[in-house]
Amino acid sequence: MMLAGRVALVTGGGTGIGRAISEIFARNGARVAIASRNPSHLEKVSQEFKESGFSCMALQMDVREKKEVQHSVAKVKETWAAIDILVNNAGISGLNRMDEENDGRWHDILQTNLTGMYFMTKEVLKVMRDDSDGRIINVSSVLGKFGVPGYSAYCTTKHGMIGFTRALALEVVNRGITVNAICPGWVETEMAHSGMRESASYQGITVEEFKRQAIEAVPIRRFIELEEVAHLALYLASKKAGGITGQAINICGGQTMV
Repeated sequence: MMLAGRVALVTGGGTGIGRAISEIFARNGARVAIASRNPSHLEKVSQEFKESGFSCMALQMDVREKKEVQHSVAKVKETWAAIDILVNNAGISGLNRMDEENDGRWHDILQTNLTGMYFMTKEVLKVMRDDSDGRIINVSSVLGKFGVPGYSAYCTTKHGMIGFTRALALEVVNRGITVNAICPGWVETEMAHSGMRESASYQGITVEEFKRQAIEAVPIRRFIELEEVAHLALYLASKKAGGITGQAINICGGQTMV
């Protein structure tokens, strides 16, 4: 029970990595507020958590909307008094080629992945207690360490999350709060499979061929499991990780060593 008595807020917590992190936090004693803008995801995960006896709060929220963020953070504080752990996991991806006329996807990705993280962090810091082992964990990507063609917006945001992490870590260090980023490689999620379909189409190859090439680029020759990312988040959220801050930690099977 590494997080007994702690309160965590996980954005994008209804599916994928966010869902896995929310569950491992709950299994380790945390009260978990799960935020998502998709009501069906929230309904499913909150029902499953309640059936498992976990302490859970569902928050329908769009991280791009400041008033929704403020309302949700206030609700958690009113119910559970404070927020000890914030996981900024909400994010979107997608191709945004430079020859596209429409700039909508660029703005959508930046507003969700960067501005949304900024809004969430700013509000949570108002209710995160000083000298109480506060934790902020930002879910970036190995694409915050290198680039790939056609994904300038996504790579920009994931690089930006690492810069945000490093600057914020120094800004709040005197409050006893740590700030770190997790940089997963390929993980078995629906977002990853969507990315593979888009990338395969972009390169003019089959999805199966793209996946084969992607696995070959990973030294351990497999994708990362959701539980592996969740366990890393659990450690960073725990008191045992008090000496780690301002770091962007890869969990990618050796895909990058930067």
